[in-house]
Amino acid sequence: MKTLVILVLLFDGTLLQEKVILPAVTNPYNCLNYGRMYVDSITTYKQGKNNRNGHYLNDKRGTVQGYYCE
Repeated sequence: MKTLVILVLLFDGTLLQEKVILPAVTNPYNCLNYGRMYVDSITTYKQGKNNRNGHYLNDKRGTVQGYYCE
């Protein structure tokens, strides 16, 4: 069983590792594909001025900095 780890940077500067346990046995490629879909579903990509581009969480807590599978 794989775990998807989402790296979330809160607006107060705290870095969180939010873990999502995948429901089925999967390979690393499928895990990363699921990660892309998951990030797209919980964030909105915004392009701002002064290089403030990023995936902003829809719940307004912060931004997603990346993800990986373990």
